[in-house]
Amino acid sequence: MEEDKRTLGFICPVCGQSVIIERTIFQLAAAVNHLPCPCGKSELVVEMAGSQCHMLVPCIFCEKDHKVTCSSNALLHQDLLAFSCAASGLDCCYVGREDRVFAAMGRLEGAVDKLIAHSHLEKGEQEEGSSFLDSVVMEEVLGEVKDIAARGGISCACGSREYGIRVGYSTVDLTCAQCGATLRLPAATADDIDDICCKNTLLIQEKEA
Repeated sequence: MEEDKRTLGFICPVCGQSVIIERTIFQLAAAVNHLPCPCGKSELVVEMAGSQCHMLVPCIFCEKDHKVTCSSNALLHQDLLAFSCAASGLDCCYVGREDRVFAAMGRLEGAVDKLIAHSHLEKGEQEEGSSFLDSVVMEEVLGEVKDIAARGGISCACGSREYGIRVGYSTVDLTCAQCGATLRLPAATADDIDDICCKNTLLIQEKEA
């Protein structure tokens, strides 16, 4: 019987290439996992410690390693976990099912390419930076969120339908007013528009105890 596997992905802050690695649940649980980029200059570190998992995540955006913690159960079984950079608001690492991680990494690569192009434009033309990575994408995503909300389609797994909205540089966060759980919606590329256009409802996942 084939062992359950997890796929982990990040973008190396040194060489800029996407790194996608597969590990079995046993491998992740048995020892500290050092998952390096082929260039050898960055690595994702995963350490299971009972009910919690501690990770050291390389970040393409701030070029620092983020220390993050999540439940071991979520790391081993959730379809997709996303870890983001607090400074940029953008995701920097994914763990989950292979198909979900590959799709998320594709969107992340698009966001990174756009961010690099935007940075070069600012340096070349000395233009004032936008409040968003892509204002058109952000406007479309917010419009879709508004439409879903108007249909009563936003709720939390805890049962609440009250929430707050926080708009970031390339993301929109919906936070449950009752339990504090947050649903992060990417708003950086055209794929993010396509993704939310396919949704009739948005469910904020209840925080784990």
